[in-house]
Amino acid sequence: MILKCPKHECRWRRRKDARPEEILDAALDLFTEKGFSSTRMIDIAKKAGISKGTLYLYFDSKEIVFEELVKTILSPMVDEAETAIGQFQGSSTELIREFVAGWWANIWHSKLSGIPKLIFSEAGNFPDMATFYTDTIVKRVRGLFEQIIQQGVKDKEFRECDVRTAARLLMAPVIQATIWKHSLRPYDNELDEKKYLELHLEIFLTGLKNNQEQENKNAN
Repeated sequence: MILKCPKHECRWRRRKDARPEEILDAALDLFTEKGFSSTRMIDIAKKAGISKGTLYLYFDSKEIVFEELVKTILSPMVDEAETAIGQFQGSSTELIREFVAGWWANIWHSKLSGIPKLIFSEAGNFPDMATFYTDTIVKRVRGLFEQIIQQGVKDKEFRECDVRTAARLLMAPVIQATIWKHSLRPYDNELDEKKYLELHLEIFLTGLKNNQEQENKNAN
């Protein structure tokens, strides 16, 4: 499945009283629960069960903690997706379904689903963080969708369209759902996630389908 969460090897020398993976896990909890602005380094240290001094042996600031989260967890997932897309043998329709379903399965049900809401809410206060995340993750993932849609257009599976805009439209409802999960969910009706995802893909792919090509095939 595309976009699997990889198993990570620790790239730091292990210390008896802490591991970087545990620090990053604690930071992710706090960032999604309290917000980036409200999370202090001392909060991360307490959550990880270490001293503030030990935390600074690994990370100089919470901005660097966030960047390491992205580099260690999300970037490898995009790397795997790039490889899988390059090796995929099916149609562009099948690839889009697998790509989105894989993202949903591995992000929606994990702590990582809180990151889009974090970025949207904190972008104005931390523009460097927002730029880093956009360049490292958002543009790369959107570029993969553009690549898939462009191939579908080339193969006449999809109709001619603005590929960049289509990629944004494909991503938007999925990102919106994660933001809703970490903001309005406690105050709203529950979301049937399976129906939501299936209907989104059905509507998007139906709109993208090259009906003229199918009509020509039927005519022949």
